[in-house]
Amino acid sequence: MPPKYNSRSLVIGLDISTTSTKIVAVNESGKIFANAKRPLSLISSHPGYYEQKPEDWWRATCNSLKEITKRVNPRNIKALAVSNQRETFVALDSKGIKLRNAIIWLDERCKDEVEPFAEKIGKNKIHRITGKPVDYAPVVYRLAWMKKYEPHLYKRIAKVCDVQSYLVWKLTGAFSTSRASADPTGIFDIKNNKWSCEILRALNLDYSNMPEPFQPGSVLGKISEAAAEQTGLLAGTLIAAGGGDGQAAALGSDTLIKKRAYVNVGTAVVAGVYSEKYKTSRTFRTLTACAEKGFIFESSLRSGTLALDWFIQNILSIDSSAQPGVYKKLTGEAQNISEGSNGLLFLPYLNGVMNPYWDIRARGVLIGLLSSHKRGHIFRSIMEGIAYETLLAVNMIEKKTGMRINELVIIGGGASNRLWCRIFADVTNRNICLLKNPEASGLGAAICAAIGAGWFKYFQEAADAMCGITEIIKPDSGRNKIYKRYYTAYKKIYDSTIPINSILSDVN
Repeated sequence: MPPKYNSRSLVIGLDISTTSTKIVAVNESGKIFANAKRPLSLISSHPGYYEQKPEDWWRATCNSLKEITKRVNPRNIKALAVSNQRETFVALDSKGIKLRNAIIWLDERCKDEVEPFAEKIGKNKIHRITGKPVDYAPVVYRLAWMKKYEPHLYKRIAKVCDVQSYLVWKLTGAFSTSRASADPTGIFDIKNNKWSCEILRALNLDYSNMPEPFQPGSVLGKISEAAAEQTGLLAGTLIAAGGGDGQAAALGSDTLIKKRAYVNVGTAVVAGVYSEKYKTSRTFRTLTACAEKGFIFESSLRSGTLALDWFIQNILSIDSSAQPGVYKKLTGEAQNISEGSNGLLFLPYLNGVMNPYWDIRARGVLIGLLSSHKRGHIFRSIMEGIAYETLLAVNMIEKKTGMRINELVIIGGGASNRLWCRIFADVTNRNICLLKNPEASGLGAAICAAIGAGWFKYFQEAADAMCGITEIIKPDSGRNKIYKRYYTAYKKIYDSTIPINSILSDVN
């Protein structure tokens, strides 16, 4: 049996991502005393359809917490908070039974409902209320799809749960969530911190169907006796409001400070900066920050490590679960290739594009292919393409907000790839910061729990105490000069392919 630690006081960050449930138990300085991880499965019955079973979220949560409480004394656990995958929802009936599987953020089935629903309220008005330009990502359009195609289920909806509110309900019995988890639904008036009556009416829903939203760090409830038996936690343990994984990552990477942005290189690539002032733009999404106040200006690219997985599994036909060393091998091959992948450029719009174009018809592009190119060239070009897109997003945020971003904190799975971090530095010409805990979303949730437990009064104070930079990778001026030339070409690819994408979309 793993040893029990005798820490005086701990909090837990519970991160429910797309592919796994990850838990960290940390002290007031952010030191990890125990962690646990359980995989989550995706269900895809049709191309573009992605679902999960909410009971899998609960099972993975319970099993992970049981592992944690075998390693640390549950009496030392003072509070827990959740960081959750966003734009994912599950609908429950009046008895709390799911009406269907959860539809997750990757799902594309609602694309045809976006324009008709947006026109009911007005695209500019939706953007102004929710901070989100019109796009198929927010939950609101998936609900519109369900209303149209599954009316027999839709009329039975009693609760619309984001991932956090579902878990909080299972843990405490309270139907509540964080404002930073409510706003990615596209139904939340984020400037006024309340559900939008106008958007709810358009969905034939009302306040009673939605979880009560609270400021991050607020106490939402306490672990029930039933949940205590299933998790190993003590009944009465506090549950604090966390936030969506992007906003939690901003907190967990200590990017509430000026001139710093986070880049979460996971299934998707999400970059964001903090601002105390509310602002909207088509070059970013605006979300509620995991803080006392303020907002996150965020870019989102749907194809991050997903693009690498696509290449390995669909093009190379390699089962990465059976050959986990394939990533290291391909990275080694890419490392021996010069900047620019011998003139090969990759536009990573495999699932359309969000900011700055908001074009669901956009396609991925691999341009510049020569007979001399090998798989290592393509693998590197994918990493470079994602770095170019990050540079595009960061530059546009700077231009629209007047903010200056000097350093990027790389977090998520991509932070463990040294070559990729170097590429990000050289392409963006900015310092790349690496954290002592690269799973910043889980740490961000733990910081919210620390606020709820009363350890700290202010979020910045908590982040300064619990986060830490271990290394800074500085850009190389020579390599950046090479990348600037390729970036000039990269920026022209999307505009050049608009007419082609239009034809391809009509054919499909």
